[in-house]
Amino acid sequence: MSADIKFDQVLDAKGLSCPLPILKTKKAVETLAKDQVLKVETTDPGSKNDMASWAKRTGNEILKVDEGSGTFTFYIKKSA
Repeated sequence: MSADIKFDQVLDAKGLSCPLPILKTKKAVETLAKDQVLKVETTDPGSKNDMASWAKRTGNEILKVDEGSGTFTFYIKKSA
């Protein structure tokens, strides 16, 4: 259940398609302090793979991914 993950900021990227969800996520994560969590909501099906690749490349951690009703919700912890 997503209620157990505390997040510090929310990014609504619904309705945006690649590469905008990733670009907006990158900018939002840059504003966070280490170990803070960003909740990202997107409707782009490609974002599932894109977010995983981006997180691996940047060293940030995806704590959880929720899928439902055409929306993908990512909880991303800033690692550095």
